[in-house]
Amino acid sequence: MRREIWLKAPAKINLTLEVTGRRSDGYHNLEMIMTTIDLSDRLFIREREDERIVLTTTSPHLPTDEKNLAYRAARLFQQWSGVRRGVTIDLQKHIPVAAGLGGGSSNAASVLMGLTQLWQIPASLSELTELALALGSDVPFFLYGQTAYVSGRGEIVRPLPSLPPFYVVLARPPRAVSTATIFQAFAASESPHPAKYTSQMVEALYARQTDKILQLLNNDLEKVTFRLYPEVRALKNDMCRFGAEYVLMSGSGPTVFALFTRFSKARRVYHALRGYLKDVLLLHTLRGHETALYTHPKR
Repeated sequence: MRREIWLKAPAKINLTLEVTGRRSDGYHNLEMIMTTIDLSDRLFIREREDERIVLTTTSPHLPTDEKNLAYRAARLFQQWSGVRRGVTIDLQKHIPVAAGLGGGSSNAASVLMGLTQLWQIPASLSELTELALALGSDVPFFLYGQTAYVSGRGEIVRPLPSLPPFYVVLARPPRAVSTATIFQAFAASESPHPAKYTSQMVEALYARQTDKILQLLNNDLEKVTFRLYPEVRALKNDMCRFGAEYVLMSGSGPTVFALFTRFSKARRVYHALRGYLKDVLLLHTLRGHETALYTHPKR
C-alpha cells in the first residue's frame, strides 16, 4: 500500500526584525525573534509509484510547478535522499500569500520533515537545515517552530521559551509586497545597526516578562515598507486608533498584527477592522503544549 501523511504548516509573525549588516553574498544579516501562530496551511502527501512531483492547491494564486516552494522542497529532498519515488502534494491554503507570514517557507519545511517520515530517511536536523536554507531564508525556522531566535540570513536558529499566551489580530491591506523590493530599498536608504531589541527580547522571554515583551516589538523594515506602501502605515494607524497598543508589521509586510492579553479588547479591534477590511483574523499564539506539525502516517 502506498504511504501517505498529513501535515500542518503554521504561519509566523516577527516579534523583532533587526538588520545588522550586509553580507558578502549580497544578503543582509538579520537578528529576529519569530513565533508561530494558530493559522496553518494543510498538506496531504501521498507516495507515487513513479518519480513525479505533482502539486495541487486550493489557491488560484499559487504556481504548481518548481516556482512553488513546497514543490521545490519535495524535489530537493528526493534528489538529496536518492529515493526513486515521487509524491502528490495536496496543499490546502489558509495562510495569505505574499503577506509576510512565511506561508511558503512553512510549506517547504513541512514537506522536508514529512518526507523524512514518509520515506523513513534518517536525516539530522543540521542536514535538513542545510536543505531548508537552499530553499529560502525563513525555511530553517519552521523546522523548529514555536518561538526562536533567528540570525544570519536565517541559518542560525535557537529555540526559545514559548511566548506567553497572547491573542493576535492579523490584518492585511489588499496589496502584495515584494520582499526583494523592500530589502533593496532598505539597502539604498537605511543604515544597518547593532541589534538591541532582539537581545532584550530574548531576556524578557526567559524571564516571562509579558509587559516587556510587548514593549520590545520592533521591525527595522517598517519605515521602508510604510514609505513604499502607505496603506500599510494607514492600517497600523487604524489598529492603534481602534485601541490596539502593541502593533507591528510582520516580516516585510504587508500584514500588520496586534498582540493582546485580553480577549475582549482583541475582539473589539477585530470587529472594528472587519467593518471595512476583508482580510482580518482573530487568532492566538501557539502555546507550549501545542505543536507546529502534526502527522497521520499510513502504510
